[in-house]
Amino acid sequence: MMKRTRVYACAALLLSLSIGRADAHPHVWVTLHSEVLYSADGAMSGVRHAWTFDDMFSSYALQGIPHAKKGQYTREELASLAQLNVDSLKEYDYFTYARADGKKVKFSDPVDYWLEYKNPALVLHFTLPLKAPATAKAMQVEVYDPSIFVDFEFAKDKPVSLSGAPPQCLLTVDLPHQPTPAEQLRLSQLDSVPLDASSTYGEIFANKILVKCP
Repeated sequence: MMKRTRVYACAALLLSLSIGRADAHPHVWVTLHSEVLYSADGAMSGVRHAWTFDDMFSSYALQGIPHAKKGQYTREELASLAQLNVDSLKEYDYFTYARADGKKVKFSDPVDYWLEYKNPALVLHFTLPLKAPATAKAMQVEVYDPSIFVDFEFAKDKPVSLSGAPPQCLLTVDLPHQPTPAEQLRLSQLDSVPLDASSTYGEIFANKILVKCP
């Protein structure tokens, strides 16, 4: 297997995960809640995320983090981890990609970011503002890791909501499909090929948010 030094975006919670294998399989699992934000004039203005990391990853990430009370971590005690995490996620466009009527739109750097400890999991909260509010009949937001190192899954209970959207807008969620035999074979072949932020294969496993407004 080919090995190389690589700092994974979500592993910023661990400061880094270096000298990592380039296996095309998930190593971190995230449960996803998202809120699509709209301004008063009916334009989409951003996305607010809450990412719950798997228990094992959360436990490992918290090793060595000073805290006053056993089994508890305050937002202030986790502030440096939150900062490091969002800084590293920039390389990966925060795993969030959007289109307005089929045209790509860009997000600015995150705001209102913080980590919450919900024993035993870490939850990363952050808001991604659009660089320019977008008015469109069809908005699509996709959440995925191009390198397939992180597996994203919508929460079962109210995974996505709209905030401030015009009342006639319709929200739907499109879940990733199960890999076909051909895709499974392709994944196994990717084990010897490094995947990074420029990779496109992970897009087929995207969690999709669709908002249609008349």
